[in-house]
Formats: sequence, C-alpha cells, structure tokens
Amino acid sequence: MEFILRTWQISDADSLVKYANNRNLTTYFTNRFPIPYTESDAKNFIEIALSDTQPLKYAIEINGEAVGGIDFHPQADILCKNMEIGYWIGEPFWGKGIMTDVVQEIVKIGFQHFDIVRIFAKVFENNIGSQKVLEKAGFSLEARFTKIIYKFDTYQDELVYAIRKEQLHIT
Repeated sequence: MEFILRTWQISDADSLVKYANNRNLTTYFTNRFPIPYTESDAKNFIEIALSDTQPLKYAIEINGEAVGGIDFHPQADILCKNMEIGYWIGEPFWGKGIMTDVVQEIVKIGFQHFDIVRIFAKVFENNIGSQKVLEKAGFSLEARFTKIIYKFDTYQDELVYAIRKEQLHIT
C-alpha cells in the first residue's frame, strides 16, 4: 500500500482523532498519550509538531488521510549521536507491512539529515507486531530490561532495538 511521509497539517486533526482514539492502539503507548483522544488533543499535538525547528514528527498519509505518525526523539549529552524513534499506525492498517516500509524510510531520513550513528526504538515485550516491524526493517535487539514497564496493572519487559548507520553504508 502506498504511503507518504509528510509534515503534520492543522487539517489532519479529524483523521488523527479517528485513528488515535483507540484503546487497542494505546496499549503499547506511554501514559502521556491521552485516551480518549480528542480534537483538542489532536490540535495541541499538531501545533507542537509544527513548532519544531526541524522536522521531527511526520504524518503517515494513505489515500489522502493521515492514518498514523512517526517521530524522532533527539538524545542529548553523551547520547547525542543516537536518535530514538516512535511510531504508530491506525488499526485498520495493521499487518499489511506498511509500518516496516515507513520505518525503513524514516531511518534513511534520520541518517541523512542528522549527525547520528544509531537509531533505536523501545518496545513493550507483548508488542509482537512492533518487534516484527523493527526486525524486518533491519533493527537488532540490543537490550531487554526486565519488568520495568508498568501499564494496566501489569509489568512487562522493555526491549530496545537499534540500527546503525554503518549497516546501511550511508556516509
């Protein structure tokens, strides 16, 4: 399925609410992500995304509609050569291979536009779909932190996957 990675637009608020207001989706999100997800939440997020001095947050557009997002989280100090990514896509698009392609594209963007050598993602141990996305996109499991995530009265491991610039032969 064809997708476009682009900056968020104020006009994306309705589709953002449509796809983000889903408890199944937020099962693997931090508690900062509101549920229910309202129009006010969407507008606040889009305003933040548009205020970034460089593009860090991208909408995933399919058939003219923003159906998900992927973003960079710059690291500081001694981790400044690393970048974390976070991503999601609306439930109707799960299991179609779209997210693997999106992650591969954002990795190229990251290594081409930022002075970094490593991109990583943190994943809940029960989020098998996200683990498969990262593995198919060329990421390797680097670490497992035992029972450090606490969500919905349950402890889970956090898995850290990463890919390095040298693996892609990007200079």
